[in-house]
Amino acid sequence: MNTTARRSETFLVIGGGLAGASAARTLRTEGFDGRLVLLAGEDEVPYIRPPLSKEFLTGAAERKDTWVEPEAWYAGHDVELLRGCTATSIDVAEHVVVLDNHSRLAYTRALVATGASPRRLPLEEFPDFTGVHYLRTLASSEQLRAELREGGRRVVVVGAGWIGLEVASAARGYGNEVTVLGRETTPLEPVLGAELGSYFADVHRRNGVTLRMGVDVAGFTGAHDGVHLGLHHAPHTAHGAVTAVVLRDGEKIPADVVVVGIGAVPNTELASGVGLVDDNGIVVDASLSAGLDVWAAGDVARAFHPILGKHLRIEHWANAEHQGAAAARSMLGQPVSYDRVPYFYTDQFDLGMEFSGYGDLMPGASVVYRGDRASGEFIAFWVAPHGRGNRVVAGMNVNVWDVNPAIDALIASGQAVDLARLRDPSTPLEDLSSAPTG
Repeated sequence: MNTTARRSETFLVIGGGLAGASAARTLRTEGFDGRLVLLAGEDEVPYIRPPLSKEFLTGAAERKDTWVEPEAWYAGHDVELLRGCTATSIDVAEHVVVLDNHSRLAYTRALVATGASPRRLPLEEFPDFTGVHYLRTLASSEQLRAELREGGRRVVVVGAGWIGLEVASAARGYGNEVTVLGRETTPLEPVLGAELGSYFADVHRRNGVTLRMGVDVAGFTGAHDGVHLGLHHAPHTAHGAVTAVVLRDGEKIPADVVVVGIGAVPNTELASGVGLVDDNGIVVDASLSAGLDVWAAGDVARAFHPILGKHLRIEHWANAEHQGAAAARSMLGQPVSYDRVPYFYTDQFDLGMEFSGYGDLMPGASVVYRGDRASGEFIAFWVAPHGRGNRVVAGMNVNVWDVNPAIDALIASGQAVDLARLRDPSTPLEDLSSAPTG
């Protein structure tokens, strides 16, 4: 790159999460020496989010452990970190963003890495009682941790996905009574299927979590200034304490703390009416470009995946880190085609798991196991027909470590595999992605 030509340019990164910080780091690593501005909407040093429902929530990590880079790194690398500052609109023709303090900031190229926000229950039926939490920010995790750590509380988790189960694990670790409510038959059924969803359900039941599956939540009740407030009768300004979660059939489940984890929606407000395409995320090509000198990365981006031939929006931290770096290189004019296999991990009780794979290819795939599920140490592979053989489209290692790179390579190779060798622990996984089956 001709750095001299870049010195008069301003690159703007909108978003203070992992994708934005990763992009800023990569821009400097790759030699960009122009003005670099990072807008962090929260008044925080850019941080990663997985610890918010894992190590930070359990007390095993503190605030600085979540930081992408130490606080001093930004000034040390001449990155203008504007904390507590958001972009309210963008003019792609003039290359200007308007900030929430009404000032205007001109840019040469911009990266939108605004992330996603928790999907919220409708306020009309779910009033704003204290003790109800939506876990997305460091501050919200800190508040929840303070309410959980003394133990002995009745905690109800609405949603039986990854966030819900991780919160349930943390809450039980503090000695709270925990109930998880889910619409599906088993936890994680939409992403893992019923069989492996049941495996996670058993882990939680063994650790004292009550699972109420196949139920629908209708609202909350609470107490305000000593007056009981029932469903549909609490004022929108109520700040009393939640007392129960009400199911659709009228049953009330007592609650001192409620955590709602029912998914997330991308923060695409900047795309509205300016020529950027919003389709459950800002639509970008394989180079992460949305056109008009704007790029997008992380939870907010719906990126074209060249291997799958379709657009994907992925909310996991590894995608934010790698997409942020790839977008930075693309902004510098380097050739980029983002084709990584999606990855995430979870920690729940004594279960540690890593997952790599294409969720869109998992429906209809067969599950093949290496190892014994009863032992708590195994690998599950999702195998789909491919040509005259079978292709691994996803893999999950449970309490088996140092194998994920090989699983990732096997998925990325797209090669047909011999199922007997796939099941056989004596066959190195590396061999399956490096040799044809014949």
